[in-house]
Amino acid sequence: MKKLKAISIFLLSILFMLVTTACNEENSVTDPFSDDPGSDDEALMKLAEEDEAIESFMPNYNEEEALDFILPKTNTPIIPLRVGQKMRVINREMDIQYSGDSAYAKMTTTFEGILFIAAAYDSTNTEGADTLIQKPFNTQVTRNLVFEKIANTAYPRRNWKIIAISLPEGGTLDGGLLTDNIELTKMVVTMPNGDVIEVENPNEYYLNRAAGLLGQIPVIGTNETAHIRIELNSDYDVDDFVTLTYGARPNGFNRAKKKLELISSAFNGVQYEKVYEAEYTTHQFPGYFHAVINAMPEHVIKDDSTPVEKNSWAIPYRVL
Repeated sequence: MKKLKAISIFLLSILFMLVTTACNEENSVTDPFSDDPGSDDEALMKLAEEDEAIESFMPNYNEEEALDFILPKTNTPIIPLRVGQKMRVINREMDIQYSGDSAYAKMTTTFEGILFIAAAYDSTNTEGADTLIQKPFNTQVTRNLVFEKIANTAYPRRNWKIIAISLPEGGTLDGGLLTDNIELTKMVVTMPNGDVIEVENPNEYYLNRAAGLLGQIPVIGTNETAHIRIELNSDYDVDDFVTLTYGARPNGFNRAKKKLELISSAFNGVQYEKVYEAEYTTHQFPGYFHAVINAMPEHVIKDDSTPVEKNSWAIPYRVL
């Protein structure tokens, strides 16, 4: 009898332990917001960093998958064959202004970059690049966001949503200021359905996030072609190096890059006003992407000792 009682007590103890463990496990997963930021400012930054449309900028701005060999170089003119940039975020901050149930934020991201130029020093070289030039530089990219307060819970991240985003713009830094020897002034994107998007100030051009509203993120079908026209001012009379990078998924796959064609150039007494154009075709993968324009003077990629200077704009789009 004592033995039976001991077994019963043992079994009850095991049952109690199992129930307690199950309850603890249940309690540990029932609150999906247990890591919720402690303030509205932190919540808005978290929402921005988790947003698919916003974060699709990075894999198209960072072209790190190319150029992986290094050979000696000298200070002489080069013949560029491939050009790419590897970008690393070194700082991100948001300046936020609250007004009633709305919040207006300017997000500034600072990048540390390396420009890779796969090149040949010998114009008779028929076997491809014989050197890889690496040029370090820093850039700063800004973008504006609009948030709307949708609840008043104890969890800040539950209380807000993004309702509009501006286009990003930025460029290289020199002494803490953006360089201005080359400046993008206008971007015109003609969508496959004939819709036209004209942008002269990216940070003031907003795309609404609610379905059915004008200005929402443009949608392009799979394997469809859009046309992009870029206007810029340059201190230099020669053809600049203006490129379009697009189509990269979060893992960096399916990234495409092309050089825009110079259509016209005219001197206005101070700078050269130039027009560049290109077409880009989407792939078969749905999702959010960015078409990123990078404009650099020609000598940045044709002289191995010239420091990097560039201006960048971008526009998000969604492939369905």
